[in-house]
Amino acid sequence: MTNKMTKVEMFNAIKAVEGLTEDMVTFIDHEIELLQKKSLNKKATKTQEENIGIKAVIKSVLTDEGATVTEIQARDESLANLSNQRVSALLRQMIEAGEVVKTTDKKKSYFALAPVDTVED
Repeated sequence: MTNKMTKVEMFNAIKAVEGLTEDMVTFIDHEIELLQKKSLNKKATKTQEENIGIKAVIKSVLTDEGATVTEIQARDESLANLSNQRVSALLRQMIEAGEVVKTTDKKKSYFALAPVDTVED
């Protein structure tokens, strides 16, 4: 599977082609600038804002021992009202961010707080 190029990467690749006129290079630079400005102005959606709060609740109920999604949901009423799929998706995001670790035992997934790295001087 190949990674898709972003628009900025594509414009930079086009810009590297020999034989472009100065007007073409100016146009490409302008388009890259517009794309970069657009990415800086992005706001989180309502759902993304909600998910940040939900992740904080999940983090507050997690322990070092680990728990299944159902056990996590049982620890807080606001999580109990969510679907297992949504909590699982948020846990997956937290795993990717290094906040949570997942272990599997007999086809059951357990989630726990990621250990905090301690740096000794």
